[in-house]
Amino acid sequence: MRHAPLSLSLSLILATGLGLAGCQPATLPVADAPPGTEAGQGTVAARFDAVAESLLMRALERSPEWSIYSGRYDNAATLTIPDATRRADDLAFAKSALAELAAFDPQQLPAPQRIDHMLLVNRFESSIWYQQQFRDWAWDPSNYNVAGTVALLLNTPYADEDARLRTVMQRIERVPQYYAAAKANIAGPTAEHVDLAIVQSRGALSVFDDGLRGRIAASGLDAAEQALFNQRINAARAAIEGWVGWLEGEQQRLAASGDARSFRIGADLYEQKFAYDIQSHYSAAELYQRAVDEKNALHGRMDEITVQLWPKYLAGTAMPDDRLERIGMMIDHLSARHVERGEFVDEIKRQIPLLAGFVREHDLLDQDESRPLVVRETPEYMRGGGAGASVSAPGPFNPTANTYYNVSPLDAYTDEQAESFLREYNHWVLQVLNIHEGIPGHYTQLLHANKSPSLVKSLLGNGAMIEGWAVYAERMMLEQGYGNQEPEMWLMYGKWNLRVVTNAILDYAVHVQGMTEAQAMDLLRREAFQEETEAVNKWRRVRLSQVQLTSYFTGYAEIHDLREQRKAELGEAFDLKTFHNRFLSYGNAPVSAIAQLMRAEPMREQYPAQ
Repeated sequence: MRHAPLSLSLSLILATGLGLAGCQPATLPVADAPPGTEAGQGTVAARFDAVAESLLMRALERSPEWSIYSGRYDNAATLTIPDATRRADDLAFAKSALAELAAFDPQQLPAPQRIDHMLLVNRFESSIWYQQQFRDWAWDPSNYNVAGTVALLLNTPYADEDARLRTVMQRIERVPQYYAAAKANIAGPTAEHVDLAIVQSRGALSVFDDGLRGRIAASGLDAAEQALFNQRINAARAAIEGWVGWLEGEQQRLAASGDARSFRIGADLYEQKFAYDIQSHYSAAELYQRAVDEKNALHGRMDEITVQLWPKYLAGTAMPDDRLERIGMMIDHLSARHVERGEFVDEIKRQIPLLAGFVREHDLLDQDESRPLVVRETPEYMRGGGAGASVSAPGPFNPTANTYYNVSPLDAYTDEQAESFLREYNHWVLQVLNIHEGIPGHYTQLLHANKSPSLVKSLLGNGAMIEGWAVYAERMMLEQGYGNQEPEMWLMYGKWNLRVVTNAILDYAVHVQGMTEAQAMDLLRREAFQEETEAVNKWRRVRLSQVQLTSYFTGYAEIHDLREQRKAELGEAFDLKTFHNRFLSYGNAPVSAIAQLMRAEPMREQYPAQ
C-alpha cells in the first residue's frame, strides 16, 4: 500500500528534487510594515510566500524527475545523473535554502505560512540528513531506475504523441551515464536491496520494448529521428542489462562472502528517520507502544464478535479457551468466501463506482465526478516491492491527468499461493482495500490535495497524513453504515486494521529490537491472522523499507483523535462532511499541522451557516 507518484524513493526525491546549487535567492521588493501589526504580518507573509515559491520553482527546474512526478514537463527531456558532483550541489543548495528560511521567525507568520515554513525546513534538513547520515544512495541500488519517468511521459497525454516521443528520445540519451554513476555510488549494499534492484531493473526493460518501437514507427517522426530514437533505445537497454549484470555479480559476491550490510538500520537512525519522514508529535518508541496497546484492544473487540458469530457459523465445533485461537478459527472459516482468481481485477473495477455512490448518497465529502479512477495491472517496473495494490496520482501541475489504481495480477502465483492471497483479500477485506486505495481513501484525498492553494503542502506531502487518511476512511465508512453494520464486516475490518497496527509494531521491532523472521511470522500469522502469502510479503517489505510502515497507524491515530477532539469542542456545530472537506483542503500537511490550522480559523469559516 504505497502511495506516491509512481515509485520514486524518498531519499532520491530529496536528492534530485531539492538539490540546487548556484541559484541565487529571489529578489523580494516588498516594503516592510511595523511587525506585530496586521499589515506587518501580511508583509512578512507575502515575503515568505515569495521565498517559498522561489525555492520550489528552483528545485523543480533543477529536478526534471520531481517535475515530471508533479505534473510539470517543461524540463522533462533532461535526465539527472546521480553522481558525486550532483550530491555536492544538492548539499550546497539545501544549506543555502535553510539560510533563506532562517530569515523568517515562524511565530511572526500566519498559521498557513507557519506550516509551510515547517515543511520546507523539515524537507531541506532531511535532505542533508539523507545524504550525509542515512546514505542509502550508497547501499540501496533500487534507488536507481529510469523507467518510471519514461513510462509516465509515454502514458500521460500532456502533449501530442510526437512531442512526447521527442521528449523521451532526448531524455534517454544519457541513460548509460546514469547507470555508470549508479555503479560508482554503490558500496556495501544490502543483499535484500540488490535482489529488489535486479527484479525492478529487469522490469524496466519492458518500458523499452517493441511496444515503444511500434509507437515510434507509427508516429510523425521523420526517418532520421526514428533511427536515432531506436539507437538510443538499444543503448538504454544495453545500459540496463549491464546494470542488471553488475548487480548479479554483487549478488553472487555477497552470497559468497557473507559480509552484506544489514538491512536493519538500528535505533538511532530509526528515530531520526521517523522524525523527518513522519513529522508526528509521537517519537518512534511512543508510537510503537501505542500500537502494542491498540493491538490488545482490537483483540478484545474481535473476540466479542467471534463469540457472537460462533453459533451461526461453527455451532458444531467446540469453542477454544484461547481467544486468539477462536478468533483465528472464525476468520479462517469466513475467509473461504472470496472471488475467483481470474475475477480479482474485474471485481475491483466493479466496486469502485459503488463506493462513490455510497459517499455521494451519505454526503460524506466532496467528490469530482470528472476525474474517474482508472484500475490497471501494476506495471512491471513497479512490481517486486511487496505491495499488491497502490495508487499513482498526478501531481499538482497536471491535476486532470489520470489517477491509476495499480493491482498486481496473480499470474506469477501457484494455485496454492493464489488461494492464500484471495483468502487474505476475501469478500469483506477486498471492500476495505478498495475504500483504502480508492474511494474515499487515497484517490479522493489526492484529488483534494491537488486543489490545495499551498504549493508547498501539495508538493511536500506528508506520508503519514496520506496513509492515515486512507486508514481513517475505512473506519469512517463502516461507522456510516457501509457493510450494513454486519458483524462479519466488523470482524474482518478488525483483522485488516490489525495489519495497520502490526505494521507499526513490526517495523520498529525488526529495525530497532532485532525481531527475527520466526518472531515476525508469529506476530503476523498468529496475532494478526494473516495468510502465509501476506505475511511472507510483509516480511519482505519490512526488510526493504524503514519507517514507512508506521505511517499508516500514526496518521490514522492522529486523524481519529483530531475528529473526536473537534466533536467535543464544537458540539452540535460539528458536521462530518464539513470536517472532512476542511481537513482535506490543507493538502498533504502533517496531521499535527492541520490541527493547528483548523484551530486557528474562526469556527464560522469552518462551519458556515447553512
